[in-house]
This record gives sequence, structure tokens and C-alpha cells, in this order.
Amino acid sequence: MLLIWGLRVIWSTIATGVFYCRKCGGDRNYRHRTGRRFFTLFFIPIIPLNKVGEHVMCETCKTRYVVDVLQVPTAAQRQLAAADGVRAMVAVMLQAGDANSAAARAKALQVVNGAGVPGYGEDALAADLTRPGADWRPAIVAFGSQLKPEAKEWHLAELVRIALADGPISEVERTTAGGIAGDLGMTPAQAVGVIAMTEQKSSTDTFGG
Repeated sequence: MLLIWGLRVIWSTIATGVFYCRKCGGDRNYRHRTGRRFFTLFFIPIIPLNKVGEHVMCETCKTRYVVDVLQVPTAAQRQLAAADGVRAMVAVMLQAGDANSAAARAKALQVVNGAGVPGYGEDALAADLTRPGADWRPAIVAFGSQLKPEAKEWHLAELVRIALADGPISEVERTTAGGIAGDLGMTPAQAVGVIAMTEQKSSTDTFGG
């Protein structure tokens, strides 16, 4: 009798979910799979042997990635981090100045809505202002980790404009802006430069110089 034997790797799914697929360029469903080599007899797996590794496979394009790809935030997670980060920065900045200033609050709402948080209004802002500034710090740090240097500077300038909406920036507001810049991943020198340039431009616009 002729015996047909061999070795075969069989993959099994150990988890599923959503991840960011670099090839597709967006969020896709994935399968986290692990492989094991089997001894086969007549092409039938009989004896399990050693494990041969794991991978994450995109269910759309079938591309296989190392498991570390699951540590990369999805597009939806990045969008949520952006919304939370902007709300956090605005709340902290307002708390450092005159949180009751109509001009400052109007600018704050403009900044948050401009960051892609639809429907963010006075009620949501009032609720955010009840949270201690320290509670917001993780959201700011997370947001800063996904921003390019020029984007960090732009967001800091917007915060300074909130502080300037009701008059010259106070020392408390200046210190707060510097602290937020640090949480975003900016150096003290970068923060000072952005704050100074934003103040100068605001002064020029006000007096038409």
C-alpha cells in the first residue's frame, strides 16, 4: 500500500476586529491568525507539530502584516483623539482666562467646530469647563502624538487667539499655553515663538498696522 504523507501549515483565526490597513488606506476588518505545522497522511492533518508564527490579515485586500500593526490607531480612533484633544485644549485655555467672556467662548466654539466636532455648542462647552484641567492632559498628549510640527504650531496659535479674544494675554494664560505646547510635544522655544508671533499679528490686525 502506497502511503502519501507530508507536512502542511494550517492557519486558525484567534481574533477579529478593525484595524488601519496601509495598503487599502483606511479602516478594514482583520483576522488575527496563528499557524501550526501538521504531519499529514493522505493529505489529512494528523499530528500537530510546531507553531510557525502569527500574522494579521486584511479581509479586504488579503495583505498580511506583523501583529504590531494592531498598535497603530485606526482612522476612527485618530478622529476621536483629534476631537477630544481640541476640546481639551480649548477647555484648559478658557479655564486659565475669563471663561465667561462671550468673545473668548465664541472663538472657542469656532475652534472646536472647525476641528470637525459638529454640533458642539454652549452646553457642551459648559460641561467641558466643569472638568479639572489635569483630567484633560492625556487627551492633549494623545492628540499631539499624531500631529506634525506645523500642525502643533497652528493649534497652539488658535489657543492663543482664544486667550486674546477678551484682551491681552495674561501671565496665567501664557503659562497655560506653554504647558499645552509641552503636552503637544513642542519645545519651550517653539511655544514662545508661536505665542509671540500670534500676539504680534493680533496687535497688527487690531490697529491696522
